[in-house]
Amino acid sequence: MLLDFVAAFGNWLPARKAVVRGELLRLLPFMAIGCTLGVVFLLNLKSDLLLLLMGLFVTAYALYSLAVKVKPAQLAGGWAVPMGTVGGLFGALFGSGGFLYAIYLNARLASKDQARATQSALISCSTVVRLSLFLIAGVYADLSLLLLALCLLPMMVAGLWAGRRLTLNMSREAFVRLVTWLVLASGIALIARYLSEVNWHL
Repeated sequence: MLLDFVAAFGNWLPARKAVVRGELLRLLPFMAIGCTLGVVFLLNLKSDLLLLLMGLFVTAYALYSLAVKVKPAQLAGGWAVPMGTVGGLFGALFGSGGFLYAIYLNARLASKDQARATQSALISCSTVVRLSLFLIAGVYADLSLLLLALCLLPMMVAGLWAGRRLTLNMSREAFVRLVTWLVLASGIALIARYLSEVNWHL
């Protein structure tokens, strides 16, 4: 979450003028609700099964998107309710809610720059909410956790730079396809994480 906080602001600042405020404001309240629920669940419940279900859903969606050679359907604004809430919930539980924002925004906005900037702004707001809740819960009293985030920071910065260079001259169709491949990788990683936790317990 700490790395998300830095990465999101790093993406948002250079592209803040491209943020579509209407979509941002439509998603924000539901994202905040989802984040709050996610933090409560994270601190009080075992979420192994939810992790697997999320991984299966994400992988199935990505495979479907890659197999069907059509442009994403234009979603109605009402989709902000489930996408924002579940995105906030998954973001708090697994740090992986951004793919839902990407699905929603790429189906709502014609410009990849607007979609990317608005998603970065939304994730920035999400990280502020989660950071505040985790601080209140005392999660960051663990010094080793802060040191781990510090050690990972240089590679995250390198990833931000590489990602920005990669998508600079990319068409919207190619950008959406790249996001879909990344969503697929995230889904597979979640399933692998669940299986590794199950094997560890066994």
